[in-house]
Amino acid sequence: MKVLVVNAGSSSLKFQLFDMENESVLAKGNCEKIGIDGSFIGYTINGVKKEVLTPMPDHNVAMSLVLKLLTDEKEGVISSLSEIQAVGHRVLHGGEIYTDSVLVDEEVLKNLENLKPLGPLHMPANIAGIYACQKAMPNVPNVAVFDTAFHAQMPKEAFLYAVPYEAYTDWKVRRYGFHGTSHKFVSGEVARVLGKNVEDLKIITVHLGNGSSVAAVKGGHSVDTSMGFTPLEGLIMGTRSGDVDGSVAGFLAEKEGLTAGEMVTYLNKKCGALGISGVSSDMRDINKAAEEGNERAKLVVPMMAYRIKKYIGSYIAAMNGVDAIVFTGGIGENQEDLRELALRDMDCFGIKIDVEKNNHLPRGTFEEISTTDSKVKVYRIPTNEELVIARDTIRLSNLG
Repeated sequence: MKVLVVNAGSSSLKFQLFDMENESVLAKGNCEKIGIDGSFIGYTINGVKKEVLTPMPDHNVAMSLVLKLLTDEKEGVISSLSEIQAVGHRVLHGGEIYTDSVLVDEEVLKNLENLKPLGPLHMPANIAGIYACQKAMPNVPNVAVFDTAFHAQMPKEAFLYAVPYEAYTDWKVRRYGFHGTSHKFVSGEVARVLGKNVEDLKIITVHLGNGSSVAAVKGGHSVDTSMGFTPLEGLIMGTRSGDVDGSVAGFLAEKEGLTAGEMVTYLNKKCGALGISGVSSDMRDINKAAEEGNERAKLVVPMMAYRIKKYIGSYIAAMNGVDAIVFTGGIGENQEDLRELALRDMDCFGIKIDVEKNNHLPRGTFEEISTTDSKVKVYRIPTNEELVIARDTIRLSNLG
């Protein structure tokens, strides 16, 4: 039982092929620079990594190349496309229409087209990925798995903004939240290792990557999360500002001579860790600069940690307690000083981190980093969003 998972970006197409009998990954890769000069496909099959330069003018061509690779006589892992029983797609936004993953049909595609204004950078590419798979494999079911769906049960007091109520009723201006598949996966893993039902737990999940968010997971559902109407709100990220006084945006727009749209781009692309450090949005570059004495680079980790700490504290209050905290995502998994700073001096909540263990974790493993006397369990867990998509694809395709 094989499922292909597709994550289409504006100029990229990531893929993984799963054998769902044992949830193993048979092949994975990424088509980069679609529609741009120098496009290439990088992939790993049977443990062997390769990269091939090849023209990819659009997502249809990219998808055709992926399928040709998977069925290649020498390198392929399947004999024909008939072995792929379903395709799961990561889709940024389900709006208020979709509170769960959904089997794609014409009505769904029409609704996704209407949701483009809520995710103008991501949604067109997500939809293009679905069309490309339908064209290449017309008889194979496609499932849309939404970043927003896990947060769909947030109460109104958590998702509404204090703007005129008509902004919500007329234009659907509200907090939606993102990274849902990641928050869902790691909260489920925490429940599994604790031997409890996720419905009986209060968990704070901290996903830290180039985009970052925190979620308060109570009873198996997100009841609050740091990202909002778009992924701009919340934590300090690679190039995103996170929370900022709206007046700052207006002030800077006037000073810099920017339109409203240009100001949104400024906050999304020129701020965050990049704006603070002046060095890079990549934590590896920032860490190196900090070690070399760059004072601005030294600010990044403490500022990020302080924002994370504030969200954790507020979510403990919102849920009236917490059983476990989990860090995930590329930065959450690998930036030990950020984890330690974010949880330092949290003894009043019963949170104690084993600093020595936290600082010497093996890469890519599920680890507990709290002390034996900590009332709250703290974990570092690698996320697996693609597996969540594959599982939902099996469920919605009635193949399980």
